[in-house]
Amino acid sequence: MAEERLDLIKVGYNKIQYVKTIDTSFNELGTTTVTEDLIATPNIQEFFTMYNTLFYDIPALGENQSHQYLVRTSGNYINFDEISQEVAALQAEIAQLRADLLNAQMEVIQAQAGGSDDAETNAQLQQIQKELDEANQNIVETNTRSEELQSTSNNVGAVGGATGGSGNGGGSSVAAGGGGASGGGGY
Repeated sequence: MAEERLDLIKVGYNKIQYVKTIDTSFNELGTTTVTEDLIATPNIQEFFTMYNTLFYDIPALGENQSHQYLVRTSGNYINFDEISQEVAALQAEIAQLRADLLNAQMEVIQAQAGGSDDAETNAQLQQIQKELDEANQNIVETNTRSEELQSTSNNVGAVGGATGGSGNGGGSSVAAGGGGASGGGGY
């Protein structure tokens, strides 16, 4: 075998030439700087723009990556359960105060009309009293159902809808029946 000669040539650079000739950054390794990371991270406005764009693509129910997950985690963050329980308690108190007011108005009407011997007036008073009793029973049932829903349901939105809709509906039907006789107006 014949020997081959291989000449190695060492090229040296001075400090100024080295920086101009050789790339010393880590671009090839895929690392990014903190500034680049901050630029790539969406801000709040960009997040909601993306959320609105993807709204109908997000599944409604699921343990994660769903609207249910977003509601649950955001609700936990802002203590939504405590707030909704407070609202439900205030709605129940309002319903009870409305019932008390209607009872007081009914007593005033009965006292004023009690002296008359008009059969039609007495029949109307009895009908209004019956509607008032039914409305009071409806309020009690609604409050009981809303308390049961709050203790057993994880879906806070359904509790607020059940409490607000039934309580106000019961009060307005009584007010409509009692408003004509008392002249007190609706609630």
